[in-house]
Amino acid sequence: MEDATDPAERLNAILGDRDETLATAESLTGGLVGSRVTDVPGASDYFDRGFVTYSYDAKRELLGVSRESLDASGAVSDPVVSEMAAGARDRANADWAVATTGIAGPTGGTDEKPVGLVYVGVAYAAPWGTEASFVRTERAVLDGDRDAVKRSAAERALDALVRAIEDVDG
Repeated sequence: MEDATDPAERLNAILGDRDETLATAESLTGGLVGSRVTDVPGASDYFDRGFVTYSYDAKRELLGVSRESLDASGAVSDPVVSEMAAGARDRANADWAVATTGIAGPTGGTDEKPVGLVYVGVAYAAPWGTEASFVRTERAVLDGDRDAVKRSAAERALDALVRAIEDVDG
């Protein structure tokens, strides 16, 4: 029996019967979002690919994140997660993309960017001519050790993706 509250199950229920595709772009989650998607039977109907872009160079080369955004805001920022999501969507030619970046800890945090800070981005490619494509971002500070932050960030990303798809569906 499917768990209606599990975002990966909800995603499968929504995208499983549609002719839409999904790509992921992950930094701090290191592939956990893609893993959660593919934990659910039927994900091959819509999951196209995942980009794990931990370094600045990987973000620039694979996703087209701008040097300016990385330099001005750092990898853990709203502009970078936005560019990661759009880059994954566009490079995979997918309908949907979800991206994560953040500081999992236990070190690396600052007063401005504490351990547990996470950004999630969701990008949608609407049909050409509709001008309805978008990228949405969310910021959160999550509690727990490194593993807990990564797992919570992956769940948050899937939940944000499901909410965005449901918003488009009206």
